[in-house]
Amino acid sequence: MENRNVNWLANLKYLFVGTLFGIVFVKAEIVSWFRIQEMFRLQSFHMYGVIGSAVLVGMIAVFLIKKFEIKTINGEPITLQPKQFNKGQIYGGLLFGFGWAMTGACPGPLFAQIGVGATVIVVTLLSAILGTWFYGLIKGKLPN
Repeated sequence: MENRNVNWLANLKYLFVGTLFGIVFVKAEIVSWFRIQEMFRLQSFHMYGVIGSAVLVGMIAVFLIKKFEIKTINGEPITLQPKQFNKGQIYGGLLFGFGWAMTGACPGPLFAQIGVGATVIVVTLLSAILGTWFYGLIKGKLPN
């Protein structure tokens, strides 16, 4: 029984970081359905700025990790595996984009959107879960 409490306490940090992440999403208005619609209608730079900033920070982080051979907190080397392109990524990206544009939600802020009271997003959450399950079901039958 004591081991269960230790596991729960170890995961408390993730709850804290997730909550903080959700607050940042809400304050930055990136969970706003209206901001997302503005982006897809090319009416505002706000979301493009947020996404572009994230890409830039990611690029700098990867550069620094490689340049200084930064290790994990456990001292293990960080290795970045090369990704192989396949045409399914295009279809998946288009499907993801259409879903994002239609619902005003992507997987990142779903829980934050529900947390601010946009309970209709529960439909999007259930659709994401169903889509993930369906993909797992047919993955082996898809062409490369």
